[in-house]
This record gives sequence, C-alpha cells and structure tokens, in this order.
Amino acid sequence: MHRFSACVLVIACAMLASPRRLTAQHDHPAPEKLGSVTFAVSCNSAEQTQFNRAVALLHSFAYAEAEKAFREVLTADPTCAMAHWGVAMSYYHQLWEPPLNDASYAKGSAELAEDAKAPPRTKRESQYIAALQLVYSNADKQSLRERMLAYERSMAEVSEANPNDTEAQVFHALALLSTAPATDKTHANQKKAMAILKPLYAANPQHPGIAHYMIHACDNAEMAQQGLQAAREYSKIAPSAPHALHMPSHIFTRLGMWNESVASNEAARRAAHEQGDIGEELHAMDYLTYAYLQLGRNSEAAALVAELQQMSGLQEHNFKVGYAATAMPVRLAVEREDWESASRIQPAANAPGEVTAVAVWAKATGMARLGRTQEAKAEAGKLQALEQDLRKQGKSYWAEQAAIQSAEAEAWISLAKRDGEAAEKLMRSAADREESIEKLPLTPGPIVPAREQLGYLLLELNQPQRALPEFEASLEQSPWRRNARLVQFQSSYIPKD
Repeated sequence: MHRFSACVLVIACAMLASPRRLTAQHDHPAPEKLGSVTFAVSCNSAEQTQFNRAVALLHSFAYAEAEKAFREVLTADPTCAMAHWGVAMSYYHQLWEPPLNDASYAKGSAELAEDAKAPPRTKRESQYIAALQLVYSNADKQSLRERMLAYERSMAEVSEANPNDTEAQVFHALALLSTAPATDKTHANQKKAMAILKPLYAANPQHPGIAHYMIHACDNAEMAQQGLQAAREYSKIAPSAPHALHMPSHIFTRLGMWNESVASNEAARRAAHEQGDIGEELHAMDYLTYAYLQLGRNSEAAALVAELQQMSGLQEHNFKVGYAATAMPVRLAVEREDWESASRIQPAANAPGEVTAVAVWAKATGMARLGRTQEAKAEAGKLQALEQDLRKQGKSYWAEQAAIQSAEAEAWISLAKRDGEAAEKLMRSAADREESIEKLPLTPGPIVPAREQLGYLLLELNQPQRALPEFEASLEQSPWRRNARLVQFQSSYIPKD
C-alpha cells in the first residue's frame, strides 16, 4: 500500500451511480454531481476516487449511500482502515435527532473494532480513528453529549496537527456545530466554525461540506445574512444530493425569502422521492408547507398535507419522519386559525414524546380558542406529563420546548376563562423562555413564535397598541411571517393616543 493524494471532482459516470438514485431522462442516467472532495488515504490507489465520493456523500448527509460507498471500498480493499472509519461516521448523525441511538452505537463500535484489525496506517489516519473512538466507547460511563464534546476536542487537535488537511478542518467545524449549546445566544461555536470555514470556502468553492456547514452555522437570526452566499451555491455544488437541494431553505426561511424556499424544497422533494428517501422527502415537504403558508398559497399547502395523509407505512417513531408528518397538518390548521381542525389533531401512537407534544399543543390550543376549556385543560396536562418524561430521558431541550408549549396552552385557556392578566403573564413567560433557546437544525422553528402569539393575545384583550411591539419583536427574529406582517400593516390604521 502507499500514500497518494488526488483532488477528485466527484462527477461519477453511470458506472459509479446507482440508477435508482438518478432521474433517467434518456437511455443513460445523468452524471452524478456531489462536489469536489480530496481525502488522501493509504488504501488501494484504485479506490481513492470512490473514497472521495463516499466522503462527499457524508458531507451532504446522504448517510445510507455513504455507508454503501465506503463498503464498496472495503470490498475492493479489505485492509483499508479508513473505510471502516467512514462506515462508522455514516452512523453518527451529528446535526440530526438523535445524533446516535443504541443501534447505531452498536454498529459503529463493531465497525471500529474491525478497523483495529487492519494493518498500521498513517499517523494522521490514526488520529481520525482515535477521535471517533471517543464517540463509540464508554457509553456506560459518559453521556452522549460528553462523548460528543470529547470528539470535538480531539478533532481540534487533529486539525491543529494537520493544518493543510482541509478535511480535518471541515470535520472539526462540523463537530463545533454539533456541540453548540442551544442556550448560547452568542453563537460562539457557530462563529468559531465560520472562522474555520470561510477561508476554506474561498480556496475550495466546490467542496460540499464547507458550503453545507456554513449554512448550518448561520441558521440563526443573528448570522443568517452571512450564510446567504453558501445557501445560493450549495444546491449547485451537489445537486445529486436531495439534502443539498433542501439546505438553502434554512437560510431562506431565516430571512423570510419564501419564494426561494419554495423552489428549494420543491426540487429537494422531487429528488428525494426519486431516490426513495422518505425522511428527506418529508423534511422538504414540511419546510414547503411552511413557505406556502407564508405566501398565502393555502390551497397548495392543503394539497401537500392531503398528499401526506395518503402516504402509508410512515415510520413515525423516526424523529425526522414523525416531526414532519405531525407538524405539517398542525401548521395548516394553526396558521389559518382553523381551530376546529387543530382541536382534532391526533399524535401518532409511536411518535417520540417531543413530536407528540407538537400535536397535543395544537389540540389544546384549538380547544381553548373554541372555548372548550375543560378539554383543553386535559390536553395541557398531557403536555406537562410529556415534559416530565422528556426530562427523565435526559432530553432537556425538548423538555423545555414542552414546558413552553404548556405555558402557551395554559395562556389561551386563561383567556377563554376571561382571566386576561393570567393569560398575558403565561404567554409572556413562554415568549421569554423561547427566545432564550436557539432552535435545532431539524425544524424551521416553532409552529407560531410565542412572541407572535402574545401579540394575538393582546389583540384579543383589545390592547392593539401594546400588541404591536410584540409583533415587531417577533418579526425581528422571524422576518416576513405572513400573519404578523398583516397585523403590522393594519396597525397603521390603529388610532394613536
């Protein structure tokens, strides 16, 4: 074996591309385009192109396809230690929920055990593997977060020891994003990641991971504008990956660029459907539903939800699938103030607690807005129970979300009972708590921001002049949300004192 380095533009011909993954418009499928990746490894030289392709897939979160590609490298070269690393990396979904479950942990640990049987590799490769071992060991002694932090620190050392290794820098930036605390509104980790990625982007404009992770770093109100260039380019860099077609909409959503979000997610949905990736298809459909509603294209949003309801066999225990399948009908009902439909929302029987909470919140809110306070109170009680269960499971972020949803529901119940003072206090508390936490990368954000709901509540209390600042504050965090903008526009007709 020997070391070599080759910069490979990952545009594979039909030999390397699975026909089912591409749109066959003629007798031959179109070339696969995943971007440009260089990851030199001490494996069979004939497999360098395929290894680079596998890493490109990894950077676009095409995890199942990445695993297959790394295994193809292993078939051709069973002694390739870094291909075992790649397979284990394909199980570690750093920005997804959950990043690693029990089954993935077991598979990744087994893969790295196989890696240990491989012959000696370079010092650099040993560093990559040792860093990942920190994620796949000591689960009985350390929480996943502790292991993720240990991996991030180790990748910082790998990148420092290999300053000319672009991949080391990129994977360190991803690790920083994966460990960014949701409570850190200064976005310290995101800014560190951007400091790494921006100069790399200038030197490697076709690298899929750099553009991808810049979008994730900027997926917050403070930094969204900084991610716009990467958002516009990523889908062009790796159009064969459905996730690359979808990701720009994270920035478009943050900036209220709804037409761009629609175009992004329509393309992502088509590609995911063609490739049989139901999770990515539903993820795009959720963002698409949100964007349609913000444009007032309610009939198209309703048609999308109707299509969802015709899908069978959805694995709603999977967070990505379950969240989208739950959130879409909730968005449709709540954004249109269709409280009767909201009151009939039913959570999937096998959905995770954090997903169930979205459905229960919609049901409680709908009932409260219809004046059915006893029924709403029962649903609010379920939210409190879900919060406790989530805390016991160590899901502190989602427990806090359930607590916020519970306070919102209780506020609407108090309003229905004509206790305006209690209603405002509860909703203001919910808004303050919500704004102290950053959203996770998996969702566009809350169904309706708590601050915006506070504005509606104050309007119900016939206090439009107090309501307007709440809408304006909400729009600073979530620009161009349709209903809040309509209120803001109509405020010009509110008599001033």
